[in-house]
Amino acid sequence: MRRGIPRTWVLACSASFLLLPPAKAGVLEFLTGQSSNSAETAAKRDYALIYGTVWGPGDHPKAGVPVTIRRAFDKKPKWELVSDRSGEFAQRVPVGAQDYIVQADIKTPKGQPKPEVTVHIDDNERKDVSIHLSK
Repeated sequence: MRRGIPRTWVLACSASFLLLPPAKAGVLEFLTGQSSNSAETAAKRDYALIYGTVWGPGDHPKAGVPVTIRRAFDKKPKWELVSDRSGEFAQRVPVGAQDYIVQADIKTPKGQPKPEVTVHIDDNERKDVSIHLSK
């Protein structure tokens, strides 16, 4: 006695796929994730990247440090991240001329500012930053 799927069933299923009507553009777009208008999708994928490293005392990468990123004219941060085990973080931001404030969201002694860096983005580019912590 043979186990498995009967050959007749396999042949019937494969024949039914051949009889399916051709897929419309919307279905193919949904299945592949690609739209027919490539300029529109390129604009959606266009971004700038702020990539940074948090350095602790002794110039060693610092993991688990909360990092916030906001536009220079905003009061509240738009993005909140945490540095990984290598002290690194990355955030995609919109393309266009804009200044961003990247800040280590740590407790500091009263009257002392939190460590921060200003980044200027012009186009779809990558900007590397470093934040150095004193303690």
